[in-house]
Amino acid sequence: MDIKSLRYFITVAEELNITKAAEKLNLSQPPLSIQIRNLEAELDTVLFIRGKRNLELTESGRLLYRRAKEIISLTSKAEEEIRSMKYGLSGTISLGLVEGTAPDIAGEWFSEFFRLHPNIRFRILDGNTDDLLEKLRSGLISLAVITSPCDHSLLNSFPVGKEPMVAFMSRNHPLAETEGDTISVSQLVGEPLIVPSRRALIEDIYRWFRETRSEPNIICEMDSYLDAAALAGNGMGISIFPQTAYVPNASLCSKKIDSGKRNIEYLFVWLKGHPLPNVEEEFIDFVRSHTEDKKNN
Repeated sequence: MDIKSLRYFITVAEELNITKAAEKLNLSQPPLSIQIRNLEAELDTVLFIRGKRNLELTESGRLLYRRAKEIISLTSKAEEEIRSMKYGLSGTISLGLVEGTAPDIAGEWFSEFFRLHPNIRFRILDGNTDDLLEKLRSGLISLAVITSPCDHSLLNSFPVGKEPMVAFMSRNHPLAETEGDTISVSQLVGEPLIVPSRRALIEDIYRWFRETRSEPNIICEMDSYLDAAALAGNGMGISIFPQTAYVPNASLCSKKIDSGKRNIEYLFVWLKGHPLPNVEEEFIDFVRSHTEDKKNN
């Protein structure tokens, strides 16, 4: 059982198809099948249940997959640490950013961290919180900035910012003509609402309305802030989204909900129990320190 055979096993475990795994590894199918059978013989266990078209991991296979991922990650980390001793911190940081103010928050981190460590590179993916959590679980990214809440039993996390939830609506809507830049939840009762599709945020909105002994009239759930703004601007309803979702234009009006007391929190997260490359651990420490310094100042 060496690094090469573990890499082969991981690819087969992720593809669950020898032909597809062989193509991904640029191998022919017979040598790859032999590698897997040799690994099973060495461990004296069955790693896959062979079906007509696809494979299925056994319990032993699932355990080896978890451990193999950890071993490969630790190997990469050791290589990076040794190179860093000679050339300085290097490597690629894979990070997901939720829409909203997260890119603005992270922009400060990137510029300062890159100034300190010019050999590092960033790989940034975007999406809503549920998308990013799935990318974390699948290994496409190692770190993410999401909106709260999150499952603390699975994720390490710390807060990095917050912003108010706002209602934005067509300037022709009667509520757009009310005085001030705030609106209460009670004023939204009965109004057709366009809301983020994330379940946790919808539950928060239901909780706000229950405080007024009413229920929200949600007519549309969606991911895209820009699409929500377009629908609101055309009079379909009132959109409830984070403040940065509102882009000032002639057709829209934005009002904070309950004087900005309805906030959304941004969390920096990564999976528990998954070793990270040295460069990403350094970045976590940097972001934590940067956030604390900003809070204290």
